[in-house]
Amino acid sequence: MVFFNCDYNEGAHPAIMDLMMRTNMEQTGGYGIDPYCEKARSLIQAACGSDDLEVQFLVGGTQANLTVIAATLRPHQGVISADSGHVNVHETGAIEATGHKVIALPSQDGKLTAQQVLDCYTAHWEDGAHEHIAQPGMVYISNPTEIGTIYSKAELQALSEVCRKCGLPLYMDGARMGYGLAAKENDLDLKTITACCDVFYIGGTKQGALFGEALVIPNPAIAKDFRYMIKQRGGMLAKGRLLGIQFVGLFEDGLYFKLSEHAVGLAMKIREACKNKGYSFLVDSCTNQQFPILPNAVLEKLKEKYVFSMWGKVDEENSAVRFCTSWATKADDVEVLCADIAAL
Repeated sequence: MVFFNCDYNEGAHPAIMDLMMRTNMEQTGGYGIDPYCEKARSLIQAACGSDDLEVQFLVGGTQANLTVIAATLRPHQGVISADSGHVNVHETGAIEATGHKVIALPSQDGKLTAQQVLDCYTAHWEDGAHEHIAQPGMVYISNPTEIGTIYSKAELQALSEVCRKCGLPLYMDGARMGYGLAAKENDLDLKTITACCDVFYIGGTKQGALFGEALVIPNPAIAKDFRYMIKQRGGMLAKGRLLGIQFVGLFEDGLYFKLSEHAVGLAMKIREACKNKGYSFLVDSCTNQQFPILPNAVLEKLKEKYVFSMWGKVDEENSAVRFCTSWATKADDVEVLCADIAAL
């Protein structure tokens, strides 16, 4: 069986494993205070265009999301998210478990608009009973979104402008950030993201690292005492250098971006194969996640050789599925899949 169901089936890129093995017996300080974490911080600061950024490392995305949101909000506040946002649908109530409500807004494409955020904020304060309702305290987005769509530079800048007007910190979940940056349609870069967001993270787990996310905090108010919050939420890894080493491997020679381009390029081949057969798509994604709508009989045939995600029933005879490529996807496997789709 060949797996196209997610982008973290494999362990880590060989270059990262090699770096971890070569440094395995070195003695360093713990908890992210070591030469490798410092080097990784410098590399990420350079990529983001500023050496005045707080950079911390956490093990996983849910851990990063709940720590950032809990650290940023006051007890009576909630976080605005698209209804399909990861914090709303795929984190087992982790945000609510910190005592904060996810304020979910409807979205067809997985994105929030500046107008939606402004309307939500305004509606709260115009409600005569607003003290009885969770107060909007920050905004959560992801790029790419849960369904593979991406924000344009203009969209992100407009969102940032509204957030700052309303005093709402803007947080970007970047679990698959590299795949968004590698998309042909993308016009964002790390410097723009840094300028627009109060806090964001650069994903490693889904982008070639064994595990780990690099949290970047441009906003000094959020950065203050943040390491206390990491520790309190159980996120301070004793052997923190393992996180720093991996991000050195990803950013020292541009490996992060090369791996992202690899995954997106292969996803576009799958997309083209589906289009050539006349299949439509649940959503227009330009990243490593593709959501074709296929006849159920075709899916049963493909299941004999491939593992992919069932995304939802469209009608009695057709279903939407997700094919997900990654940094480790083999070009030969994609060629065979595309040939099998063409032969169906």
